[in-house]
Amino acid sequence: MAHSLLMGFTPETAFKTMDELLEQLVKEAQWQNAQTQEQKLALNNLVDAILRSRKICRPFRGQTLSGVSLEIYQQVRWQLLQDVSQELDQYNLSKTKVRTWVNELQNRAFRKVLNDNFLKKLALEAQKQPPDTALRQHTLGELVQAIQLSGQLCYPHREKFPSQFYNLLYEDAVVETLTYVCQKIDQYDPERGKDKKFITWVNFRLDRVVIECRRKFSNSKVQNLPSLADLEKFTQPLKETPDLSQNLRKCLENDVNNLFEKTYIRNRADANFKAIALARFSGKTWEEISAEFDIPVPTLSSFFQRCCCKFKSNLKKSL
Repeated sequence: MAHSLLMGFTPETAFKTMDELLEQLVKEAQWQNAQTQEQKLALNNLVDAILRSRKICRPFRGQTLSGVSLEIYQQVRWQLLQDVSQELDQYNLSKTKVRTWVNELQNRAFRKVLNDNFLKKLALEAQKQPPDTALRQHTLGELVQAIQLSGQLCYPHREKFPSQFYNLLYEDAVVETLTYVCQKIDQYDPERGKDKKFITWVNFRLDRVVIECRRKFSNSKVQNLPSLADLEKFTQPLKETPDLSQNLRKCLENDVNNLFEKTYIRNRADANFKAIALARFSGKTWEEISAEFDIPVPTLSSFFQRCCCKFKSNLKKSL
């Protein structure tokens, strides 16, 4: 059914059609009498449709899903089936967008399932793959997404910094930490540490990077344009500079000589600095922007930060 609906449409139309498909599957599940075979079938169809947009447990280049990825997928599917069954009757299509509802259910299911044991298995699976191969890159991508979905990343030293500055610093630290995990995955030893947990290895690095990031930013005036901090605080402009965000937004929108638009992630002209910065300005989270462009958060955030440094003088002159 879904396949026939999606054939012959552009990506934009297909995305809309998927929302319509989800709405229809929700209605069908709600119409069926509880605990009947018909409702069980409808619920299974709905869960399968929801999981098409999953961020991990994607087979490598058309291969069959297997190993730890299959194990995670099966448990997440079971968990999602339980959660959908419990919340289906309370869900109102007219009050909450179906995509918002199913994304929250999917993310919650992954958080429940992705314990340290699964993260460790993904890490060890990545170690098995030959370096500098597409398969290792794929496995590391699965691991990075799983770490973020698990909700187990810590927030070290939060009490030591102002909240706005910490949010900026933390995102930068997470990107650096996940980059470290990918680069140094062969150094991970599952037998080291008191608790022998994989997430402890990751969080130990995150703790150190937060301190390193603090030192890196300590010498810059993060409350003055044009800095990464200003760009990250689009939605919460400083009271003493009420026109700051408006001027910055105009600068990005005008984009003299298309400088910001011509700077983009490799092979993705649509994922340019202007588009990403304006998305952040409008209040979108990195996760929302990641879903919009279908690009991992670390890639987006790292590109964004490099552009902030690159265009620092341009923004300063324009403002």
